[in-house]
Amino acid sequence: MITESFLRSLPKTDLHVHLDGSIRIPTLIDLAREYHVPLPSYTEEGLRELVFKPRYADLAEYLTGFAYTGAVMQSEVALERCGYELAEDNQKEGVRYLEVRFAPQLHVHEHMNAVTVLRAVNRGLRRARDAFNRRPEVASGAEPRFEYGIIVCAMRMFRDNFSEYYRNLIRAHRYTPPKSIYAMASMELARAALIARDEYGLPVVGFDLAGEESGYPAVDHADAFRMAHRNFLKKTVHAGEAYGPESIFQAITELHADRIGHGMYLLDPAAIRDASISDREEYVERLSQYIADRRITLEVCLTSNLQTNPGMESLTQHSFKLLRQHRLSTTICTDNRTVSDTTVTRELMLAVKHLDLDAHDLKSIIVYGFKRSFWPGTYLEKRAYVRQVIDYYESLERQHLGEQSPPSLAAD
Repeated sequence: MITESFLRSLPKTDLHVHLDGSIRIPTLIDLAREYHVPLPSYTEEGLRELVFKPRYADLAEYLTGFAYTGAVMQSEVALERCGYELAEDNQKEGVRYLEVRFAPQLHVHEHMNAVTVLRAVNRGLRRARDAFNRRPEVASGAEPRFEYGIIVCAMRMFRDNFSEYYRNLIRAHRYTPPKSIYAMASMELARAALIARDEYGLPVVGFDLAGEESGYPAVDHADAFRMAHRNFLKKTVHAGEAYGPESIFQAITELHADRIGHGMYLLDPAAIRDASISDREEYVERLSQYIADRRITLEVCLTSNLQTNPGMESLTQHSFKLLRQHRLSTTICTDNRTVSDTTVTRELMLAVKHLDLDAHDLKSIIVYGFKRSFWPGTYLEKRAYVRQVIDYYESLERQHLGEQSPPSLAAD
């Protein structure tokens, strides 16, 4: 029987978690007071009632909380603190590899550029990693160490109230078509990501595209992703979260996506909006076969999908079960620990309770999280780490599941 204590003990990954959506609420309140940022409430209970709710009307309401979290994360000290606390929160529930993503341009102003932002967050993550890895059980090799990577997010669209950086960019190019301005910002961010990785040695492992899908196609950002692709920076794209399969198609064909953020509508022909696609079932079949064959992993975020899709009444309606039946590569992620009030352990437990996740598939998706990570080290280092994780996982299986333990997995 899969229990919450077993899930908590397991080595896990979170490959899709937003820094600004995962700030501790007490930290949000502290920083708001320090930086004079008005909040609708200054208690955790009040903020959970007014901002961070169990359900939202739609994705737009879900994103309103980011205005508050982003407003307090405008200094190096605040960014470092948030990075440290996010890593610490993950460590406490058994997450051993974390890929934290955020949009540096939301924090850029006259005192900080994108590289400064990245360096500040990295200091917090690194400090938490080093403290954890000094523990005797980890330093001895008895347990897997904690590692992390940083994923840089470009925005599909933005408005002048998103940040000082975006406001200045829009004003400087007031006669330029908006989609060209969005593309400029993405290209500038790709350059900053490469500088942070290549000149400062930061573990910037991936480039992402986030934001509203409808009306803001991924192809507008193709130049920035082409730059990332040519410089061996891995790519993940938010797609199929609030739009149909054609959004996922653009992500893999135009942006060279190695993974897909969400991908909830991949197998839904009815979600296709492109009138030029006449045979929707065939389109979905060919797209899903392509993704399955190339093991393009879907970063599944159960709670946030339930919260932002009013048509989904319960998790039993989520496509995760169907994705697994098609043997697609999936991994369970949190998306936003605070906005969705969740953890990796909780997300896995939800899949067990509502989507019939058994011990075999549980093992598969957790191990695939490590295998399909954008590991910041060498391939051989990654193989050795994955092997250690599998061995440790299987030792915990024998303790908790006994004869019910699934067969051993290879590290390849």
